[in-house]
Amino acid sequence: MERSLAIPAETLFLDPRVEGTLQQQIQQLVAQGILSGRFQSGEKMPSSRKLAQQLGVSRITVTLAYTELLADDYLTSRGRSGYYVSETAPRTPSFKLPPQTSHGTPVDWNRAIGQRFAGAPSLRRPEDWRGYKYPFIYGQTDPSLFDHQNWRHCAVKALGQRDFEALTADYYERDDPMLIEFIARHTLPRRGIIAKPEEILVTMGAQNALWLTAQVLLNQRRTAAMENPCYPGLRIALEQTRCNRIGIDIDADGLPPEALPDDIDAVFVTPSHHCPTTVTMPLERRQKLLNVASERDFIIVEDDYEFEMSFLKAPSPALKSMDQDGRVIHVGSFSKSLFPGLRLGYLVGSEAFIREARALRAAILRHPPGHIQRTAAYFLSLGHYDALIRRMGRAYHQRREVMEQAIQENGLTIAGANSFGGSSIWMQAPEGIDTGKLAQDLREHSVLIEPAQSFFLGDEKPQNYYRLGYSSISAKNIPQGIAHLSRAIKSAR
Repeated sequence: MERSLAIPAETLFLDPRVEGTLQQQIQQLVAQGILSGRFQSGEKMPSSRKLAQQLGVSRITVTLAYTELLADDYLTSRGRSGYYVSETAPRTPSFKLPPQTSHGTPVDWNRAIGQRFAGAPSLRRPEDWRGYKYPFIYGQTDPSLFDHQNWRHCAVKALGQRDFEALTADYYERDDPMLIEFIARHTLPRRGIIAKPEEILVTMGAQNALWLTAQVLLNQRRTAAMENPCYPGLRIALEQTRCNRIGIDIDADGLPPEALPDDIDAVFVTPSHHCPTTVTMPLERRQKLLNVASERDFIIVEDDYEFEMSFLKAPSPALKSMDQDGRVIHVGSFSKSLFPGLRLGYLVGSEAFIREARALRAAILRHPPGHIQRTAAYFLSLGHYDALIRRMGRAYHQRREVMEQAIQENGLTIAGANSFGGSSIWMQAPEGIDTGKLAQDLREHSVLIEPAQSFFLGDEKPQNYYRLGYSSISAKNIPQGIAHLSRAIKSAR
């Protein structure tokens, strides 16, 4: 039945927290009113003139918003009479909830949960970290460096009719052939790696790649070795396999192969930029690790997460490029060099291994979204990625020089030497300093640092290490931030 009620313009307001153009905000305002049941079928909308006056926008903006809502069947037009809420407008289903009554004993979730995942140590930062003046945090994107315009252009291109199949198709176990081709022909050869498409798998970032690898290689009867300290996400991935886990203390050149026990099935290493100390494994030690792996017949998993950030000098060849037996599995990521929210990485390994990892990925999430893969493929193949890496390298080089000078002037201690670059510096506070508490105190001065307890294995973790990232802080703010840090350490002592 048609309603004669009109929706007063005075009841509509724009929420300043909502993002998007004014037209999009008006569309969202009206659509939400209809979906929530606030605006009923047949009710008349305010005229474009009245609503424009109420919202303080141009009349054409309201008209364009109404036109889009008309196309989506939220509104209907009745000639000169105006716009009305459509009788067939989308609506949120309404359900009558049953009364809340207790039937016997409630579920004992401590008993019902068969395997626990929550509570594992992880690297967390405040959600509002961009509001801090001195954010020495790792792995986040600096909007002043990112190529917004060309990324947007590539995303629009990937949404076009020509790429409709790449956007909408279910790849099942496959990946975007354009992205695979770029990885095989451009990305991997720069690391000295030659691989066929059948030996490459696209993943949801390096974390997903490590999890897939651990699941395929390990079980309760197998043993994995990892660096100490190490990336916390790797520790979580290995724990989920229930394998035996052995931590190997690193030295100034990374993981020492002679420290590996005889009976291991896989070793996980970060030879290019050790996580988190940033030390680089020399070529001689890499070759020794390969020799030991061949003699004892174990697999090496190489996490090459930050090789693009080698701005101090040319990066060393990847461990995978030196592999003669096919026993190295290579993990790479675009999330570190583009932006962490991209969640796009890749695995390179023998065809037999990739076949199993591909089947496991398909069972869990099929494949990374086709639109993301195609957008990244365009961004890479059109040369925007290389230009971005060069721009980031120049900026990081400058920030690192400023940071090292400020660290020296303030008498702080660098614990991890890195001769290639990266985007962070591994630091050591004096004995007795708890960097977890130090980090909390520094927040009052708008300074963010990353305490390092979560990187270490075992019960007795060192408390006085921390990491300073410089990917998200401008060079001009670094000296004052380091000065705040120095004063806080002196005060804590």
